[in-house]
Amino acid sequence: MSKQPSKRTSVFGSDTSGLLVLLVVIAGAFSLAAPQFLTVPSLSSMGYQLPLLGFLTLAMLGPVLSGGLNLAIIYTANISGLTLAWVLLQFGGPDAGIEAFIIGVIAAIAVGMLAGAAIGAIVAYVGAHPILVSLAMMVFLRGLGEFLTRGGDISGFPDYMRVIGHGSVMGIPVPFILFLLVAVGWHILLKRTRHGFSVYMTGSNIQAAEYAGLHTKRTLVLIYAFSGLLCAIAGILMAARFNSVRVGHGEALLLITVLACFLGGVDPFGGHGRVVPVVISLFILQILSSGLNLVGANQHLATAVWGLFLIAVMMLRSHHIKILISYLRKE
Repeated sequence: MSKQPSKRTSVFGSDTSGLLVLLVVIAGAFSLAAPQFLTVPSLSSMGYQLPLLGFLTLAMLGPVLSGGLNLAIIYTANISGLTLAWVLLQFGGPDAGIEAFIIGVIAAIAVGMLAGAAIGAIVAYVGAHPILVSLAMMVFLRGLGEFLTRGGDISGFPDYMRVIGHGSVMGIPVPFILFLLVAVGWHILLKRTRHGFSVYMTGSNIQAAEYAGLHTKRTLVLIYAFSGLLCAIAGILMAARFNSVRVGHGEALLLITVLACFLGGVDPFGGHGRVVPVVISLFILQILSSGLNLVGANQHLATAVWGLFLIAVMMLRSHHIKILISYLRKE
C-alpha cells in the first residue's frame, strides 16, 4: 500500500493533481461557453495542432532539467526541415519515392542532433553559458537558413507525406500518436536509464555529480543532442503539416515551450521535473488556445493568456518556496 503512492508520484509528479483539476475546469468552462468545443472535429483539430508544440517542448525539457536552456530549438527544427526538403528536391520533389524520404529523414535527424551536440559540447567543454551558446546557435542557424532559401520557402513534397501531417488511425490524428509515443519514450529515457539519472544529477548539482563519478560532460552533450533530435522530428512534422519549409515557421512557439515546462512543474534551475505533468500542461495550453478561438476571441489573446499563466505560475512557485524556507528556518 505504501509503495503505490510513491510510484505514482515518481511517474506523474507532485504537481499533477493540480494540473488535472485545472485541465478539467478549463475544459468544462469552454464546453459551456462553446457547445462545439467537445465535438469530434474540435478535438481532432486540437490533436493535429498540439504535437508540434509538444515536440518542441520536449526538446526544451532536457536542457532545462540540466539547468540550462536551448534557445535554438525553433531554428534547429527549421534547418532540419530544410535538410529533408533539399533531399526530396534532389530526388524529384513531388515525385520523390519513399526511399528518398527515408534518406531525407535520416539526414534531417543527423543535422538536428549535430546542431544540438555542438551546443552541448561548447557548454560542457568550454564552460560557456547555455543561454549564450544556444542564442549564438539560433542566430547562426537562422542566418544559414535565410541564406540557403533567400528568405523564401521550399514547397512541393510527395503526397505520401500528408499521412504524417494530416492522416489518422481509427480517428486519432497520426501526429498525436507520434507525439504520445515519443513522450513515453522520453519519460522512460529520463526515469529508467542511467542517462536520465545523470541528467537530474547534473541539473541538481553538477559538481556533486562529478564527485559521484558521473560523466557530466558527456551527459550535457547527449542532452542537447537529444534535444536536437526532437527538434528534427518537429521540423519533419512541420514540413508534412504545411507542405512547405521556411526559416520562420514556429517562431512564436519558443517562449511557449518554456511556459509549458514551468507550468508542468519543471524547476527553472534544473534537477526537477517530469514528462507527464509537462504533457498535461500542453493540453491545458492547447485547450486555452482552441477554446478562445471557438468563443470568437482574437487569436493573439491566447498568447496574452499564456503569458499571464507564466506570471501566475512563477508567483505561486515563489510563494511556495518562501513558505518552505520559513518552515526550514523554524526547524
